[in-house]
Amino acid sequence: MVAEARQYEQLSYEEPAPKVARIVMNRPGRRNAQGITMTYELDDALRRACYDDNINVIILAAAGDHWSAGHDISGEGPQNPSPDQTVGLWGGRYQGKGWEGFYAREKEIYLEISERWRSSPKPTIAEIQGSVISGGMMLAWMCDLIVCSEDARFRDATAAEMGIAGVEFWQHPYEMSVRKAKEWLMTGHWISAQEAERRGMINHVVPREQLAARTLELAKTIAAKNPFTMKLVKQAMNFAQDQMGRKASADYGFHLHQIGHMQAMLVHGIPVDVESMPPAMRANIEKLIASRNLPSKS
Repeated sequence: MVAEARQYEQLSYEEPAPKVARIVMNRPGRRNAQGITMTYELDDALRRACYDDNINVIILAAAGDHWSAGHDISGEGPQNPSPDQTVGLWGGRYQGKGWEGFYAREKEIYLEISERWRSSPKPTIAEIQGSVISGGMMLAWMCDLIVCSEDARFRDATAAEMGIAGVEFWQHPYEMSVRKAKEWLMTGHWISAQEAERRGMINHVVPREQLAARTLELAKTIAAKNPFTMKLVKQAMNFAQDQMGRKASADYGFHLHQIGHMQAMLVHGIPVDVESMPPAMRANIEKLIASRNLPSKS
């Protein structure tokens, strides 16, 4: 089966080699910040690759100097997915009273869609350069393998700067040791590509000019193997990780994330701790709150 092709606004879809698809996030002017449009174009592109019998491996790459600035907080673009885009069953509650609408939205566009992508049957490889911040970590972590350039760096700033105990797709202690994960979240510090490799979060660090070629080389090596066997290997590894508590921890982390939002609402009147934010980020958040009908005390 070959999936129907479509045009994307914020992605490109390539087939750089036989049996390999390469999905490229293409908002370099926004450092590939991920909003609703990009999220559901990613979902469509991954579905397209998974449904194409001629594709065995999927690369997730990004245009420009930086892989992902995380979630788009500019206030531009749609606030919620349309009914046709929504892949979960909570979509009818985006306008729910109290916290229900916010919870339903984050459950759909962050937690459940990330789990869906992690469970895609075909091997996925992240091809990373530059900075990966907060929500961008979720995209990296849903991939099976990560190849990054020497200048790549990683940060989850949600605890240090937003009053939230980690991103919605909470994988931290399954990507590195618990003590390293605690320090990373509590300080909000960057970790380099080299340190991320030492912690076991990524597979390979390569020179920037070799990134695309080395990632494609790895993808071609895996794509040449029996595709059903590769699916079984992925499924077995994911199952083993889930038996160690990953899925339960992710769900628990998501709900603590929601408690963080609600605490900020009670204290500050908006769903994040603006007092912990750098001034530029605070200005963007306040602009976003003003432009959309987000929960507030008023």
